Amino acid sequence: MIDAINYITLIGFVGQGLFFSRFAVQLFLSEKQKKVITPSVFWKLSLLASVVFFIYGYLRKDFSIMLGQTFTYFIYIRNLQLQGEWKKLHKIFQVFLFVFPVFIVLYGYNNDVYDLDQLLGKDNISTPLLVLGIVAQLVFICRFIYQWITSEKTKTSHLPLGFWRISLAGSLLILTYAIFREDLVLFLAHSIGMLVYVRNIFIWKKQVHEEPSE
Repeated sequence: MIDAINYITLIGFVGQGLFFSRFAVQLFLSEKQKKVITPSVFWKLSLLASVVFFIYGYLRKDFSIMLGQTFTYFIYIRNLQLQGEWKKLHKIFQVFLFVFPVFIVLYGYNNDVYDLDQLLGKDNISTPLLVLGIVAQLVFICRFIYQWITSEKTKTSHLPLGFWRISLAGSLLILTYAIFREDLVLFLAHSIGMLVYVRNIFIWKKQVHEEPSE
């Protein structure tokens, strides 16, 4: 049992490590250019991390985690399409990435891994805590919905100021959820993540102040 828990936790840390690396690269390049930029590697790492973390949520039987990954997963793909990077991937790989979220859910049900009550966490998580987790994930999801809408308007993939502000709010909620859930993976990830969000907000504001007025 202990080995199984350690195995699942390791998968969670791998996923969060990939999530953090995307922001580490993004922040490094932004600091270097003195403005907030959105490199294609940000979305590639996001997609890879989402695959790993979806598996983590599945193994942990945590509906809020799986919900969050499902909604943002296809936004990552759309941003790669906007940057022209998606078409560079092999067709077989494209198909795999599209069907993966559906496959893992169907696999779980067809093999009786758990029923609906287990998926919703009713056996190992209280209803109020489940609601907190879902709300926190929905707020966190909104940052990418906002990013997607603004990117579609300009037909360019970018991370606007609102993205970082919503990220900070969502991260605070998930951090609270992680404390009650005793989820070390989520706690460490969002504790560090908030520093990245705050720094990008400062870069954005400094960038706006330094832009010449017309």
